[in-house]
Amino acid sequence: MKITGIRVYQVDLPLKEGRYSWSNGNFVETFDATVVAVETDAGLTGYGECCPLGSAYLPSYALGVRSGLAEIGPKLIGLNPTDLGPLNRHMDAVLRGHPYVKSAIDVACWDILGKATGMPVYKLLGGAEQDEVQLYRAISQESPAEMAAKIAGYRAEGYRKFQLKVGGDADTDIERIRTCAKEMQKGDILVADSNTGWSMHEAARVVAAVRDVDVTIEQPCPTYEECLVTRRRTALPFVLDEVIDGVGTLMRGIADGAMDVINLKISKVGGFTKARVMRDICVASGIPMTIEDTWGGDIVTASIAHLARATPEEFVFSATDFNSYGTVEIASGAPKRVQGRMTAAERPGLGIEPLFDVLGDPVLSI
Repeated sequence: MKITGIRVYQVDLPLKEGRYSWSNGNFVETFDATVVAVETDAGLTGYGECCPLGSAYLPSYALGVRSGLAEIGPKLIGLNPTDLGPLNRHMDAVLRGHPYVKSAIDVACWDILGKATGMPVYKLLGGAEQDEVQLYRAISQESPAEMAAKIAGYRAEGYRKFQLKVGGDADTDIERIRTCAKEMQKGDILVADSNTGWSMHEAARVVAAVRDVDVTIEQPCPTYEECLVTRRRTALPFVLDEVIDGVGTLMRGIADGAMDVINLKISKVGGFTKARVMRDICVASGIPMTIEDTWGGDIVTASIAHLARATPEEFVFSATDFNSYGTVEIASGAPKRVQGRMTAAERPGLGIEPLFDVLGDPVLSI
């Protein structure tokens, strides 16, 4: 089997709640997603999606996805999409870095592999370790009272894990954590995600001020070294996200005891092929994961569901249903949240079909 063509689509994903805000005044109201279709001479087409969280979250941005695909796409024609190892090594050889650009291609090729073998992707990623995956709900940064007021509504939708977007003024963040903690019920989990927003001084103040609260601290500072200092200052559970961008930083974090949990974002590391390696290292090392992505719609949500379903339940801290946040459906067959959980389809590949009347015409054809 050979890749014969690549089509690239752009689609806007507005938010149901109007705005998603996180540290340092960053916010997004409409996400810019890229959908990739990889075509083959066997008549099979695979689909992937990449949607960066704006341009101030990671070293990635929406226009960069499509620019990178224009650069790398022609160099993939003629390759076998089911040879995932050689395919990924070739992508790394012809385009240094930029893993997010390669992610949608990699995921689309896994979709092809599933269709070619008649198996859902989760089986190819190791098999069903759980029937359903528990989800968390991100709570956009607002005043402490406004954030706390949203918890009851999200709990009614089945969520039991709540991720507060902090990373602003330290005093206000302390109030956010304490106010929201009062809304927790037995079985709930509260995470305070700074998204790199605190200096070491601010992080030290916050973790000291909430040391008596049942809260998990996530990615307090911009760099790994700063986060490690904060980790050593607190006994609270600790998550690393933005700074865990590959096997190298993951292994360093494990050796340093730098975290209790990581956020494994599929596009951040370059797709399923590399995410699977990191997943397996985490399982072998006793590190649970939030399995998710930077953002996205139905295709990203399906990808998350397949990787999470193929991961042992005790190592899935949580996962994300991004298609519940948006107003636009871009594919049929995607997972749907039911009482705070979702599952991956039993159909071959990702089990989705893009809605081309929504995607429109390709913005790039190779």
